[in-house]
Amino acid sequence: MVIKRIVSFLPSATELIYEIGIQDKLYGVTHECKFPPEAINKPQVINTVIDSENLSSNEINTMTCKLLNEGKDIFILNEKNLLDANPDLIISQETCEVCAAYTNQVSKALQILDRKPIIHSMDPHNISEIIDSVIKLGDILGENSRTVEISNSLKERIRKISTKTNINKPKILAIEWIEPFFTAGHWVPEMIQIAGGTNLISNTGEHSRRMSFEEISNADADIIILMPCGFDTSRTISEYKKILQDDERWNNLKAVKNQRVYAVDANSFFSKPSIRTIEGIEILAKIIHPNEYESLKVSKNSYMKIE
Repeated sequence: MVIKRIVSFLPSATELIYEIGIQDKLYGVTHECKFPPEAINKPQVINTVIDSENLSSNEINTMTCKLLNEGKDIFILNEKNLLDANPDLIISQETCEVCAAYTNQVSKALQILDRKPIIHSMDPHNISEIIDSVIKLGDILGENSRTVEISNSLKERIRKISTKTNINKPKILAIEWIEPFFTAGHWVPEMIQIAGGTNLISNTGEHSRRMSFEEISNADADIIILMPCGFDTSRTISEYKKILQDDERWNNLKAVKNQRVYAVDANSFFSKPSIRTIEGIEILAKIIHPNEYESLKVSKNSYMKIE
């Protein structure tokens, strides 16, 4: 089947479609598809009931838990825009029902569409699976040569980082949510390891989970990296100042005392299993080994030390 009309329920898929260069076939995206900036102009087929822009970390967590406990959807399907899109292909995921449109939205889409599209789920849990997902989508779209080119470029960037990490490996604690604390799971532990750090508490491929302050304290991290899911660098720093800056227990942690706490643009480079996670590895390399990677270029405002 020749794919002429695509709907993306997944921001990382939207990014990849633009990178391949077939965005003219993209007829529907989600409210979170903001990269590249042109994606904002595409019709939105998915929105959310959680106003994360105006809620605190704790309020977002409370509302998310309430919706899940009540069996209610976090995401809303725009049926008119979906019908207008009339897709041959819907790209979705089954990794996290909190982070992106999930099984319920796919089921609803199939119910209302007369012409049933192909459903392709992208569910990588580590770096190699992220790269494999590029190739798999290329196979479906008939864009093999372009996606092989993209994947080879990503592999080469990883190789340049991983070959330089025969050096000391400081202990790194990545935190995916601040109030309450959550571990950073899935691909993040592997990203840290590739970048030359020793990841603490979580393991590659595991779902993120709630963690206690005692776990954080006992981990005794050399460096703490804050990457709240869906937040950029400035939003993370804002949350830090409200929640942790004056917390006595927090300020007694070794990494805090040594001023080795960083905020990163999680929304762009860490929260999603996208091709931009490779730049996330480069960002981590600059944080963990600033001297060795001083000349490595990364996006502006992608990370910041918290003084």
